[in-house]
Amino acid sequence: MTHPTLLVIAHGSRDPRHAATVHALTERVRAERPGLRVETAYLEFNAPSVPRVLERLAAEGADEVVALPLLLTRAFHAKTDIPSVLREARARLPRLSIRQAGVLGPSPLLNATLGRRLREAGIRPGDIPRTGLVLASAGSTDPEAIAVIAEIARELRHTGWCAVRPAFASASLPSTEEAVRALRADGVRRVAVAPYVIAPGRLPDRIAAGAEAAGADMLADVLGPAPELAQLLLDRYDEARVTVGVSLSA
Repeated sequence: MTHPTLLVIAHGSRDPRHAATVHALTERVRAERPGLRVETAYLEFNAPSVPRVLERLAAEGADEVVALPLLLTRAFHAKTDIPSVLREARARLPRLSIRQAGVLGPSPLLNATLGRRLREAGIRPGDIPRTGLVLASAGSTDPEAIAVIAEIARELRHTGWCAVRPAFASASLPSTEEAVRALRADGVRRVAVAPYVIAPGRLPDRIAAGAEAAGADMLADVLGPAPELAQLLLDRYDEARVTVGVSLSA
């Protein structure tokens, strides 16, 4: 039985580190599941585009694709941009069955990736009770996406951090700098910043700049091509394969 092709759809960035990170992540996914065809496409800034990859797959005889948004929350791109692009492709390519997988977050595997990056930055288990954490996401104007980040911050507070505050690099407040300063004002002496973003780029750089400006003690790396994130992509792929409701070919 031929498995559907996994098409990972990333946003794209003018920053070359973004595409390099997406490539490293998809290479890890391939290594985790040999035999699964994994393709990558971008909404903007990078090539290949989503329509171009789908047209190529159809020309090569593929009959089923699972399109997986490389997104952490259900905001505009997941709700509007990607469904629109996939609907248009389905109209042009009637023999190609396309299913849209769910976004990556929230997930315990993302929290595990955050923990990995914080440990790599120097956090030790004994540090957590006396450390405040800033969960710094890209930001969105979508209330659902903002609520998800706030809920993740509340969940992380129950894992032992003395305080956790969400922050946003764009579109929403507080900024990373404001969140770090608020923790200091609350009496938290040690503050770590964890970027809740997948790949480097303009907004992660803004998070890093805010952490530095406010004097955060520690800045973790972006989530990147972590093994937990690769497993999460495969989990979302498997879920979409058996979820008829997200099929765009009906």
